[in-house]
Amino acid sequence: MPRIAGINIPENKRVEIAVTYIHGIGRPSAKKILGEIKIDFNKKAKDLTPKEINDLKQFIENNYKIEGDLRREVMINIKRLKDIGAWRGSRHLKKLPVRGQRTKTNTRTVRGNVRKTMGSGRKPPAAPT
Repeated sequence: MPRIAGINIPENKRVEIAVTYIHGIGRPSAKKILGEIKIDFNKKAKDLTPKEINDLKQFIENNYKIEGDLRREVMINIKRLKDIGAWRGSRHLKKLPVRGQRTKTNTRTVRGNVRKTMGSGRKPPAAPT
């Protein structure tokens, strides 16, 4: 199993998809990376040569902010918004949608699937005895 940036990328997937398992690399950047290194997109990850794996590893580490560094930067940015009292920071604090979405409906995932409507969690009536 090839290991890039501390992540074991899956062997049975195409390289283009396997590289996206690294946090901070999506499909467009995976295509750009593989195009610059000249690795075939359709090649399976298990078929990569050690030289190709090393080139891929070096290119990603030198040109992209990934995994722990990226997560740390995002956390620092959110903390900064909270500290200065920005609107987005207060929304993060309250665990509500940050980017202007409505909250009357459609925020189940952000709010932790809370159901506060009257009949949503009602138990079935007891059977007559």
